[in-house]
Amino acid sequence: MISKVEICGVNTSKLPVLTNEEKMALFKRIKNGDSLAREEFINGNLKLVLSVIKRFHSRGENMDDLFQVGCIGLIKAMDNFDLEQNVQFSTYAVPMIIGEIRRYLRDNNPIRVSRSIRDLAYKSLAIRERIYKEKQREVTVEEIAKELKVTKEEVAMSLDAIQEPVSLQETVYGDGSESIFVIDQISDKKNTDENWTENITVKEAIKKLNEKEKDIVAKRFFEGKTQMEVANEIGISQAQVSRIEKNAIEHIKKSYN
Repeated sequence: MISKVEICGVNTSKLPVLTNEEKMALFKRIKNGDSLAREEFINGNLKLVLSVIKRFHSRGENMDDLFQVGCIGLIKAMDNFDLEQNVQFSTYAVPMIIGEIRRYLRDNNPIRVSRSIRDLAYKSLAIRERIYKEKQREVTVEEIAKELKVTKEEVAMSLDAIQEPVSLQETVYGDGSESIFVIDQISDKKNTDENWTENITVKEAIKKLNEKEKDIVAKRFFEGKTQMEVANEIGISQAQVSRIEKNAIEHIKKSYN
């Protein structure tokens, strides 16, 4: 963990924390051009930046640099946040702060990607974001290629080139009691958990699960769906799917043993 108290001259142990009500009140002042409210809002959310950069502490990067980059992401989030949307600022800001840091790490990666490939990738990302905002759907590689007048292979290669490797054990969500990892969002027909179902003893154990557990196990390990896909299909959160799935697997293990 980050042991230093002071980052970029800021005493992180004394950073203020704003309530949601205070954030909303400051946002209204910010929208009216109040520069003091803007400064107060940034200072009141620096702990959010600090919590995000802790995810990158094992990379050996200078934490002062990451903190400054994270602050840029915070400011961008503040400038683009829509008060009309029913979402907390922190929920909106964290992905933007992470994105800003990851862009910084990509651009400073010792494995250099040519400028032309990076430019193509960033243009592709801009098109993807624009179409998503306009049409509320994901854009295809073919659409991006057509708009940029390049081949779809060039688009795919450029996007792959700027991707940072991610651990399958990286946490993508956590509420303090439940964590969801990258591996939980990936369907894999060769998953060892799924191979248990080839054993007739395990199939008998599955019959002892309750209906919701059976449904989730079937969708996850027979149909190869991700936790998010299952959650959307049956109308519960991914965290709930994760919890029910883990409980079901524990029950199957106990029956199997």
